[in-house]
Amino acid sequence: MSLSSKEYFVKETFKSIKRNQLMSFASVSTVTLSLLVLGLFLLMALNANNLASHLENQVEVTVYMQEGTSSDTIVAAAQTLKSMPGVVKVTSITKQEALDKFKERLGDQNSLLDALGEDNPFPYSFEVQVDKPERITELVPKIDQMKGVETAKFGQEIVEQMFKLTRILRIGGLILVVLLAGATVFIIANTIRITVFARRREVSIMKYVGATDWFIRWPFLLEGMFLGFSGAVLATLILDQVYAAIQAKIYTTLAFFPLIPTWPFLLYMSIFLILIGTAIGAIGSSLSLRKFLDV
Repeated sequence: MSLSSKEYFVKETFKSIKRNQLMSFASVSTVTLSLLVLGLFLLMALNANNLASHLENQVEVTVYMQEGTSSDTIVAAAQTLKSMPGVVKVTSITKQEALDKFKERLGDQNSLLDALGEDNPFPYSFEVQVDKPERITELVPKIDQMKGVETAKFGQEIVEQMFKLTRILRIGGLILVVLLAGATVFIIANTIRITVFARRREVSIMKYVGATDWFIRWPFLLEGMFLGFSGAVLATLILDQVYAAIQAKIYTTLAFFPLIPTWPFLLYMSIFLILIGTAIGAIGSSLSLRKFLDV
């Protein structure tokens, strides 16, 4: 492709955009809105997945030791727990620490424990964290058989419900993103097709005078890419501001809510949407021209 041809394609691209300002504005607006909605759903899906992962990582097994268990047995139990496959951390909770934690949970009502006097009903225990939640159901039966262990609890019903919730969040988010991406491609392709349809006479004349398909296609292709790129840039700018505002609002009330940090997350999201918008513009233009090049 010669330099003069490239200059011609670029000039024709911007000439067409200027000549069809209303249609170009409609195309950019459609791309912006479509990618903005897609980006919002993608943000929701990715943060839902992040929340699901965070919840899964919070699952742990609490191992209660029998009353009167010797210190040697407790030390041996700790070593056994640490050596089990999938165990990443074992935290010892003494009887006094367990009582102090319970008092903190009661808050102003901790005076209810005064009736206990010097008695401490809480057993020595361990908090066992694993690398993945699926390990828990494998480890609990083994832990129950250990010497000195009274019982091992992990809130089975809660864990099972949480697993169901995380699966729904991940699968539902993925389905929504795929459906919305397909709808975005359809809308953008049809918007560009309208632009090409308005210039079908011009395309037919160029074909009749001997212009090759690619010579005709390039200005439209560049136009579609430019419109897709412009709409995607606007969408990412709005999305960045919206996400930053949402994050600031949530952190003022729920400081420990596991939202994905803005950097470099929004950078990757912006690059992804810009590439998607540009690619969709090019694909939409190519598909739209097929019919009109068959002269």
